[in-house]
Amino acid sequence: MKHLTNRMFAVITALLAILALAFAVVSLPHPAYAEDGNASAQTSDGGGDTPVAGPVPNIIVTNFTYGGDSVAAGSKFDLAFTFQNMGQVAVSNMVVTVDGGESFAIAGGTNTFYVDALWAGYSLTQSLPMQAVSSAKSGAQPITVSFRYEYVDSGSRSSNQSDIKISVPVSQPDRFEISEPALPDQAFAGEETTVTMEYVNKGKGDISNVEATMEGEGFDATMKTQYVGNVASGATGSIGYAFTPQSSGELDAKLKITYEDSDGQTKTKEFPVKLAVSEQMPVTDPTMDPAMNQTVDQGLPWWVWVVAVVVAAGVIVAIVVLVRRRRSKKAKDDIDGEWDDWSGNSGASGASGSMAGDAASGVAGGTGAGTGTGTADATVTEIIDSGKAALGGGAVVSGGTEAAASGADGGKRAGGFRGAASHKA
Repeated sequence: MKHLTNRMFAVITALLAILALAFAVVSLPHPAYAEDGNASAQTSDGGGDTPVAGPVPNIIVTNFTYGGDSVAAGSKFDLAFTFQNMGQVAVSNMVVTVDGGESFAIAGGTNTFYVDALWAGYSLTQSLPMQAVSSAKSGAQPITVSFRYEYVDSGSRSSNQSDIKISVPVSQPDRFEISEPALPDQAFAGEETTVTMEYVNKGKGDISNVEATMEGEGFDATMKTQYVGNVASGATGSIGYAFTPQSSGELDAKLKITYEDSDGQTKTKEFPVKLAVSEQMPVTDPTMDPAMNQTVDQGLPWWVWVVAVVVAAGVIVAIVVLVRRRRSKKAKDDIDGEWDDWSGNSGASGASGSMAGDAASGVAGGTGAGTGTGTADATVTEIIDSGKAALGGGAVVSGGTEAAASGADGGKRAGGFRGAASHKA
């Protein structure tokens, strides 16, 4: 009895094992076959079966990570991606290639990997170090993952390739720099003044929608907020904010600059402004030249004016003296020349008168005539003899050529008279 029981238990166990094996065989997937891409079903009468080609296995990337929300240009990161065999047959001899394009590069190692086999439905994860190049543009930049593999279809080996693109966002560092506000030297109540700020975009991406707003109290402005616009990479410029203080004292305000960086994120920079405002300047005559007012206000020392007057008077006196000396010298030279001419003519006239007197009346008449006309000075010579009165009158010389001629005529007449008197005696 006991023997039968053990035997029955063994038979039952064997039957259960056979049933389990049969169930496992039945549950295995049955590949479908296609001819020329068209599937056909088996005929109900059990005719010849036509093999149908199985579906081509597809490899896709199901997930990937890059370490954060975005990758800063020039920084390194680890790219990890998971790929899965979505087909119904296994693939083998798989080669995986990662191409970063113009925005990414492999930071170390290789961009190609080998996978021996990947069963249907299975997945693998691959990781590699990468770096975003510094010149990469902001925004999502593509990375291409290529899969080349082989598979067996209806007893024949086939190959296939699939390219999968993933996107990794790149952000350029915010290098939009704004200098401290340049305040005016003076500010007066009721007068418009301007605060300027210099800016430069040192980043690789563009800055957009730049606005400047001045917040605070105690001033008026035509535009509370002014729109500057977009600032390209490498561009520079200045922001000028015009306002008018309402009253004197210390003006406490704040300049706020808002903009959007290359990633589209809105950012704000604030700069405090403290300005000492003076009382309003007095109204001046608009017709008066400011330069003249400045000269009058400054003035010159009194001794400068005295020295200037003395120097000017000295110059005038020197000019007058020089002019007078030159005129006196010229007049003297003219008188000396006339005197020399007059003296020569008088000597010649005296000699002519003497020779005429001698010829007419002898030595006495000639001597009288010569004495009367040959005198070099302009004095009157008197002759006591009454008979010679006419001669003496003729001997008066007043100078020049006419006096010499009168002397000569007087000599001749005197000689004539004396000759006649001697002849009568």
